[in-house]
Amino acid sequence: MGVEEAGSPFANALTRHVGMVVLPGFSMLAQACASEPLDIANRLAGRTLYRLSTFAVDERPVASGSGQTLLPQSAVGGSAAPLDLLLVCAPGPLAGSVPAHLLDWLQRLAAARVVLGGVGGGTEVLARTGVLDGYRATLPWPRFEAFARDYPRVRLSQQLFEIDRDRLTCGGGTAAMDMMMTLVGHHHGNELAERISEHFVLERIRMGDEPQQVPLRTRLGHAPQSLVDAVSLMESNIEEPLTTHELAEHLGISRRQLERLFKKYLQAVPSRYYLNLRLQKARRLLRDSDRPAGDIALQTGFSSAAHFSTAYRNHFGMTPREERLT
Repeated sequence: MGVEEAGSPFANALTRHVGMVVLPGFSMLAQACASEPLDIANRLAGRTLYRLSTFAVDERPVASGSGQTLLPQSAVGGSAAPLDLLLVCAPGPLAGSVPAHLLDWLQRLAAARVVLGGVGGGTEVLARTGVLDGYRATLPWPRFEAFARDYPRVRLSQQLFEIDRDRLTCGGGTAAMDMMMTLVGHHHGNELAERISEHFVLERIRMGDEPQQVPLRTRLGHAPQSLVDAVSLMESNIEEPLTTHELAEHLGISRRQLERLFKKYLQAVPSRYYLNLRLQKARRLLRDSDRPAGDIALQTGFSSAAHFSTAYRNHFGMTPREERLT
């Protein structure tokens, strides 16, 4: 089963069988965020759209990271009914080795074209089997650097979640909820997904292309303190942007030094990096609020709505108005 858009023949299927493997130390929050939207989808639809099954490496209770336990319905490989989707919920980093019989099962499911997903450290479990090679994938931000080093064939992103063909991955925590509500929207339409979001008293469903909120020092790794300070100044001065010359003066370095730092560590000139920060802030405001686009333009340092619209279209491929219609 692939991940179908609403309106496809498979979108009208009566029931999808969704399994979840939990490994010791898993996050109860992430597990609930991945499973609860499917249960609510059933309730709101008045019929069973998703049948849920829980698996573990054996049939004993599995302790979460907080010490609470979850009783699986069966051991991995023990599903009597075919699965449409299997999610792996695991801690990150993984604690110890992954049982061989779990890896073998995942590979068999991949060969049978079952959709596979990773929640939290579950992305690393999938990567160990090779089933993420060539796919876009993400995981919790503290593991970005190690994951990129260990799994170079995976197209790592730093977004909240990724739905790439028949693979789903997310940054764990509440990102799992956004991912699953988006999946429900693909299967049964955005109206149902939005009703699920309202049930959880959420302002909106966050989109997969939104970046994880990675701490500045982590984002810049081993970059010099002057570069960290420069980016911090940019993030603190969105409404009234500083020029590259002003940034350099604040830092006590030359403009040329500042440009070299950005090119070496961020592969961008300071003005382009700054513009991206402002446009990302504008995108969040457009999605999270009903403020007029003109007000958002001023709040993100643009002199006019026309200038804002042109910059936005050049960067995202759509105008601010079109962004609100998506």
